[in-house]
Amino acid sequence: RGADLRLDVALPTSGEGLRTELGELAGVGAAGRVPLHDAPDRKGRNMLTIKNKMGFMNFRSYSEMRIWMHAVVMFVSASAFADTPDIRTIVETHAMPGYRALAAEASDLAIAARADCSPTNPELRTAYHDAFDAWTGVSHLRFGPSELDDRAFALAFWPDPRGSTPKALGTLIRDQDPAVISPEDFATVSVAARGFYALEFLLYDPQFSENGDADYRCALLRAVTADISANAAAILGDWEGGYGNLMSNPDNDTYRTSTEAAQQFFTALSTGLEFASAIRLGRPMGTFDRPRPRRAEARRSGRSLRNVVLSLESAQDLAALLSGNDPDVGDAFENAIREASELGDPVFAGVAEPQGRFRVEALQQRIEIIRRLLAEDIGPRLGIAAGFNSLDGD
Repeated sequence: RGADLRLDVALPTSGEGLRTELGELAGVGAAGRVPLHDAPDRKGRNMLTIKNKMGFMNFRSYSEMRIWMHAVVMFVSASAFADTPDIRTIVETHAMPGYRALAAEASDLAIAARADCSPTNPELRTAYHDAFDAWTGVSHLRFGPSELDDRAFALAFWPDPRGSTPKALGTLIRDQDPAVISPEDFATVSVAARGFYALEFLLYDPQFSENGDADYRCALLRAVTADISANAAAILGDWEGGYGNLMSNPDNDTYRTSTEAAQQFFTALSTGLEFASAIRLGRPMGTFDRPRPRRAEARRSGRSLRNVVLSLESAQDLAALLSGNDPDVGDAFENAIREASELGDPVFAGVAEPQGRFRVEALQQRIEIIRRLLAEDIGPRLGIAAGFNSLDGD
């Protein structure tokens, strides 16, 4: 690990600028010591020499040595010189409020469904959007309580490349499966028939909002909303019942250090942005020759762009907390959110035409700029080496 690596750097007195740079990079006075001294080689030339436990390395130019040192310090800083944000603040101002909002809105959704299960009920549709908004605000926090018992999948089974949700709903309605009667039984049905995307079919797709036995469709809709509320409440209960404390007070079996907790939040942030770029935008974009606008997320209820904006706003909040309000990161988020807000294409139908596609690509590029800033600047500060990929585990 970086703390075990000692670098003895030999360079000529004329290299004072590089001498200072190397000292700053290696954390002189903080995490380690880099002694600098002159060391001409056997032919009298001033060589740049680094000595460590494995021997000597010689360089013939400052630029060559600088490149090597940047690489080394980027590597050792991942463990030895990481900055740690205030994890308690992130838990108390980002994660917990988000899950409290989700639990409250999901409860209101279930209440609205019990009061009037008609798919065209405006109060029910408003409650659906409010609860979906709240979920989108925490959907990047896919770890801990949200992963227990597949709760996150039960809330949001998407993307669904095989069309499992309409198939599962169709089977329930056709068979009039009695699982809808009991919350415990309904919790055992396929996750494809649960959560916000299943509810969207029941509210906005005529195949499910108008066909089949009306009483059963009502019972199914109420079962889905009650299940959403139960899962949201369970996730919040676990955060409030101990998980938040595990992150805020590390030195436990889950998080040994504050750096590990920070890395967990960073991974969630990176994964959320990757999901927005590659999935929420990438799926409907398809290819230039074959765009796929019908693959847009929640297009039946007109939420495709809305979900991108909400996810960016929530990611912006988390990134500010992790980066100490880094101005470059803040500006990058503002640019992306402005690009999204001005897109004027709520379900990405425009990707079917070149001009519309270019506009969505421009938004995607804005998100990629954020991801690059995080990977190359903020990640290494938190002990995550540049080149980390949040989806492939590298």
